[in-house]
Amino acid sequence: MSDSKKPAPLTGVKGMNDTFAPESGRWEWLEGEMRQLLRLYGYRNLRTPIVEPTALFVRGIGEVTDIVEKEMYTFTDKLNGDELALRPEITAGIVRATIEHNALYDGPLRVWSIGPVFRHERPQKGRYRQFHQLDVEALGFAGPDVDAELILLTRALWRRLGLVEGEDIRLELNSLGEPDERAAHRAALIEHLERHRELLDADAQRRLHTNPLRVLDTKNPAMQAMVEAAPQLLDFLGPESLAHLNAVRAVLDAAGLAYTINPRLVRGLDYYNRTVFEWVTPHLGSQATVCGGGRYDGLIAQLGGKSAPAVGFGLGMERLLLLLEALGKFAPAVAPDAYAVVPDASAWPQVAPVLEALRAAGVAVQAHAGGGSMKSQFKRANQSGARWALVFGGDELARGELTLKDLREADVPQAPRALDRVADWAPALRTCNA
Repeated sequence: MSDSKKPAPLTGVKGMNDTFAPESGRWEWLEGEMRQLLRLYGYRNLRTPIVEPTALFVRGIGEVTDIVEKEMYTFTDKLNGDELALRPEITAGIVRATIEHNALYDGPLRVWSIGPVFRHERPQKGRYRQFHQLDVEALGFAGPDVDAELILLTRALWRRLGLVEGEDIRLELNSLGEPDERAAHRAALIEHLERHRELLDADAQRRLHTNPLRVLDTKNPAMQAMVEAAPQLLDFLGPESLAHLNAVRAVLDAAGLAYTINPRLVRGLDYYNRTVFEWVTPHLGSQATVCGGGRYDGLIAQLGGKSAPAVGFGLGMERLLLLLEALGKFAPAVAPDAYAVVPDASAWPQVAPVLEALRAAGVAVQAHAGGGSMKSQFKRANQSGARWALVFGGDELARGELTLKDLREADVPQAPRALDRVADWAPALRTCNA
């Protein structure tokens, strides 16, 4: 007999995580809350691939952004030589799909997508190499009313999840204006940065002439005073951009939503113009931004489509789950309504049809499998979190019954239930565990 070594176990890619229950139940709950809310606002699901042409993100995000320069997972397709990338964000793919399928032909679109995105950066709490985003986009709408609608939609989500705006999470707002306004501001900003070149760190030096707006987003304490003294884009906005911003503010004011105008707020992607916003929290340390978005009226044309306005936001699912966990805002753990205790495995032909009838009636039933003593099965029943135990003992089955036992209230007497009357007593099991 040959001496063969046991193969080493394989592990997942660093920064790309597995999610088991009960944590996966939190994801299901959060996604469910999001889906219900988006339906109320008239947004419909759009699904796009996680693999796209690399050129899509180079053109859409910007060649001199950190994402394209350092963080994208890119590869060459061995079969045909195509240059491909794992998507680092969702918006560009939605715009590509909108153009490719001429989806704005019949009018504007309100769409949303939830899925994984990928960035090669140092994994840390709240920041992973595979993470997940809710992406919500309104394409073909030019007015400030839709900008405000999206911001109010996010507030509705926080309220639905039990977060308090102004305490657990707060809104920051700004405008990036139009290209000519940004060009004038850019020239003044570069001049300011050039005068303080000795204060610029390596990243700022690299971005000085390629993406100076991103210098304003620095977290380097040594640069903060110099950045605070830099020219503000708000001072370069023309009448139309100011009117757009003020119209957004008027809706938010009327809705009683407090916000802060942050003239240093810029988004990390090149395609934004006019309205930009972020929701930030004091509870996650340096990972303070939970949701961010804004208007990107030039992106559709930039990616080869007929010019059309658009606005949207992206929300980090992992970061929001961390915030909810920190504040204890989770829904109760998912548990079955009932647990089936089957002492004699030979009884399964009689038991299985009853369980199927219960499930058809909407009762979540977890069935014990693999045999075992009554004691061990009741232990598993308690561990499952179920309210009820359905005991299919030999004597009960001989009478055409099961015994219903309350696992949470000891003083509730056990009671027989007829196997051929499931429709009569099943609703009570479902209602009690609602």
